[in-house]
Amino acid sequence: MSVGILLLTHAGLGRALAAAARGVVGAVPLRLDIAEFANGDDAKDYAHRAARAMRGLDDGEGVLLLVDLYGSTPSNVAADIGRQGTRTRRVAGLNLPMLLRVLNYPEQKLDDLAATAAAGARGGVVVDSA
Repeated sequence: MSVGILLLTHAGLGRALAAAARGVVGAVPLRLDIAEFANGDDAKDYAHRAARAMRGLDDGEGVLLLVDLYGSTPSNVAADIGRQGTRTRRVAGLNLPMLLRVLNYPEQKLDDLAATAAAGARGGVVVDSA
């Protein structure tokens, strides 16, 4: 058993990040699903799709909800579905370093994996003079 990963993003971003991560790590060691929100989508329909995906990922260890932008529809939906009985943690600011870090620690429990995700995102931001 392991934590499930659900990417809740705006259209195109979740699929692109998942594809890039698979290109780096190969086989993904955790159950991963994507719920993308496109302009014009109904927020209630999106919430139902996301909740269904979340329940499908949970094997008892919980689901890490990775969202692209705090305060956006995907983030708000993540907060809502996180109160539906499945143990979750929501981490905003999804980027490729965050996702790669998470995928490199499949043995971690939900709370530790959420902290790993946040550290991976922060560590992936580098300011260089070149």
